[in-house]
Amino acid sequence: MKAILFFALFLVCGTVFAQDIPARWDELTASDWQAAMDKSAKTCILPIGILEKHGPHSPIGTDLIHVREWAARAVKQEYAVIFPDYFYGQINEARHQPGTFALPSDVIYKLLEATCDEIARNGFKKIVILNGHGGNPEFIRFFMQSFLNKRHDYVIYFYAPQDRDADYQAQYNKMHKSDQRNDQHAGESETSVLLYYRPDLMRMDRATAQSGANQHRLDNIPGLYTPIWWYAAYPNHYAGEGAKATTEFGKFISDHEIASFVKALQEVKADENALKLQNEFYDRVDNLQNSKQ
Repeated sequence: MKAILFFALFLVCGTVFAQDIPARWDELTASDWQAAMDKSAKTCILPIGILEKHGPHSPIGTDLIHVREWAARAVKQEYAVIFPDYFYGQINEARHQPGTFALPSDVIYKLLEATCDEIARNGFKKIVILNGHGGNPEFIRFFMQSFLNKRHDYVIYFYAPQDRDADYQAQYNKMHKSDQRNDQHAGESETSVLLYYRPDLMRMDRATAQSGANQHRLDNIPGLYTPIWWYAAYPNHYAGEGAKATTEFGKFISDHEIASFVKALQEVKADENALKLQNEFYDRVDNLQNSKQ
């Protein structure tokens, strides 16, 4: 009888231990590693932020703080391991502003490639990129398409939601105060999210110290892209009206973001097709090359 009670207690303690293991990679012990792998279904989140000016009122690490909190709160509902703070993205357009950390393009590419490879070397088969910076998507998509250039034994997923459900959009429109067409960088929405996550870092009394209006300095060349487009429109690296932000609006946006990402995490953890199809693709590439020899 004592043996049975001991075994039952062991199972209960083991379950509690498995539930309580940290989600952050840097907070795990080596002895927790296998439990984290099992619980996450070998899924690792790579939250990518940036270091850049966010108007005169929001911290330089706004995007980094955003994805850090976003991921941390999502994994409380759907466990995955979170890679430590990563802020090596594309931010050349802000090099004229203090605090910007901009590395050469070949460096950020190689660093992301090496980081993903090293995450996989530690046993993960699924890496989910969670991006918080508007200047990163083009770079991330190019990186992911280049991923097919050589064989990998893991899959990368880029979380990039496109559609908002009608109920959320209706409430968003109702709560939003500024012109949505110009609500981009450190504007009402982004400032509201940071007000919700880290009100201690916000300097809302400075939100009107600079203009976040579009300067329209290259409107004479429609249909043509030039890399100076952002500076031409927003030389203060500020787009919108951060002064109109509210904590309530930030919580509303964040709750929706977290819930949507939780669903995506569940889909990733359950996915059994992407790696199979990726291997099938690599096999066909190898077969084609072998047939030419």
